[in-house]
Amino acid sequence: MYATAARIERLKPPGRRAFVPWLFMLTGDVQALFKGKTPLPWLGGAGVAAFIALYLTTVFTALDERRRHTRTPPLALAGLAAVTYALGIGYAGNWLLCFPLLSLASGIVLRGGRRKLGPVILVLSASAGVIAGLRGGPSDSLTVSYGTMLSGLVTAAILSLFETVAQLRATRQELARTAVEKERLRFSRDLHDLLGHTMSVVVVKAEAVRRLAPKNLEAALGQAADIEAVGRQALTEIREAVTGYREGSLGTELDRARSALDAAGIEAAVRREGPPLAPQTEALLGWVVREGVTNVVRHSGASRCEIEVRSGMDRVRLEITDDGCGVGSRATGTRAAGADGSIGGTGLKGLAERLSAAGGSLESGPAGRRGFRLVAELPVDTEDVVEAEVEGARTA
Repeated sequence: MYATAARIERLKPPGRRAFVPWLFMLTGDVQALFKGKTPLPWLGGAGVAAFIALYLTTVFTALDERRRHTRTPPLALAGLAAVTYALGIGYAGNWLLCFPLLSLASGIVLRGGRRKLGPVILVLSASAGVIAGLRGGPSDSLTVSYGTMLSGLVTAAILSLFETVAQLRATRQELARTAVEKERLRFSRDLHDLLGHTMSVVVVKAEAVRRLAPKNLEAALGQAADIEAVGRQALTEIREAVTGYREGSLGTELDRARSALDAAGIEAAVRREGPPLAPQTEALLGWVVREGVTNVVRHSGASRCEIEVRSGMDRVRLEITDDGCGVGSRATGTRAAGADGSIGGTGLKGLAERLSAAGGSLESGPAGRRGFRLVAELPVDTEDVVEAEVEGARTA
């Protein structure tokens, strides 16, 4: 289910050109015109030309976000309806296929407005069926009526679905950004409260040391020892707060990676798309970004590096690609764990083990004739496993 939803989310909505091939439904009418089987062929040709021009105008303007809410689409649709009824009543036969195309254009223009779309489709379907019944037969009436109704409703439903998905995606990303901003605000307030209290105590005790030193050296030394204890406790609390904050932000690691690449003279291209991730998943991916970018800066000799994070409903994929000297020492390079938060283990091998334990994978190798590619994948529905792995790495 999650995989299907992710594939649907990655689909792109049909563009304007997707509706142009439907005009081939008029091929029979055009052939009849050229063969002289249509009365007053010049009038029929003018009607076909007007229909095509109005159809393209309606579709192209209704699918253009800048012109969708102007008067052009409904006016073009009204003109298209007039030409359709004139051709259908005057010629009947294959010309009745103009009604499904008119319904399709109506679905594009009136999508999202159920109160308007429903009555319009019903009127088009009924009138198409009546005209077909009077000029053709019962079978033609049912076929044309059903095709007219179906084309408009299906088109409107598909376009509305894609627009709803786009709106949900935008809303989700906005909520994620809002959550990040709230977390940063909370962190800054906590840090402000912590430092404000600590510095107040330090200032008070430092004043006490200054007053007591000339009179009572032992008491002054006691106050100085208190200052040292308060400072150490404050350092511990700040380190814990900052560590928890850094582990939860993949965006921070991406910003640092971009800064490091720019400082090394390497052109950086960072892209991220998809729903927000669990903090534990972001922590693991943050380590991958740190290790991969460090190797690019130190060993690659590259001029460009691309970092892409793409998350779906079931898996998240991180890919780091550069145009450097290839594999070289990066496949076996090592990095020791240190106070700066770098990972333990042996470089990419240690990363692969950690991602494997969390149900993911890490692949690395040449990127074509030149360059290096590092690809990490993680499931996004195994938060408990990832959290356990992060905790193990933190205490290692």
